[in-house]
Amino acid sequence: MPKHILTRGHGRALTRHHKIAAAGVAALGAAAIGFSAVPSNASTTTTAEAPAQTAKVAYSTQQIQGVKADVNSQLAGASVKVEQIAAKKQAAAEAAAKKKAAAEAKAAKARQAAESASRSTERAEVKKAAPKKYANNLDGWIREAMSIMKKNGIPGSYEGIHRNIMRESSGNPKAINLWDINAQKGIPSKGLLQVIPPTFEAYHVKGTPKNIYDPVANIVAACNYAADKYGTMDNVDSAY
Repeated sequence: MPKHILTRGHGRALTRHHKIAAAGVAALGAAAIGFSAVPSNASTTTTAEAPAQTAKVAYSTQQIQGVKADVNSQLAGASVKVEQIAAKKQAAAEAAAKKKAAAEAKAAKARQAAESASRSTERAEVKKAAPKKYANNLDGWIREAMSIMKKNGIPGSYEGIHRNIMRESSGNPKAINLWDINAQKGIPSKGLLQVIPPTFEAYHVKGTPKNIYDPVANIVAACNYAADKYGTMDNVDSAY
């Protein structure tokens, strides 16, 4: 086989003429590309310079540094902000809960104080409404009479009242003198302290029974009379 003959697929041979024709076509293609790259308003003067080669694009397989770290930093910052917001909300909720609890405790304390004051008032009213009980005997009569005398500014001690009662009636609230001068005048002395009816009516103290034989009313009227005449029942040591 001659040396200038080359073989290609399918058994066809490329001659020297074919090679020259192929080279010419490639040159024309390159020239056409160069011509089309010239702007429309530019001149079409050709030069002998070789056509510029296309710049190569550089590729790198090295991982870009710092991107992942920056993203992680941003995520971490966002997470911190979320946690801060959550913490503020939690603190606000706790503060509100404490404030509410304090208000409820204060209200409960106020209610307790009001209820306690109300109970105290009720007890005082009950105590005031319920009169003190005194024994139905000489001691009880004297003590009840002295309580009324104190409210009306009438002087007299337990000893002075008791002493005069024992001398005048021996403690008998129904005692009556039918033989003295008063009895002769038709106004006999009556009761524990032997008071005549006109004196009892003149010195009767409001709030006590208008019954001369009532032991408390008799004592109070007699002590009122003695205070007017002698300064106090304590100064009386005989018939008065």
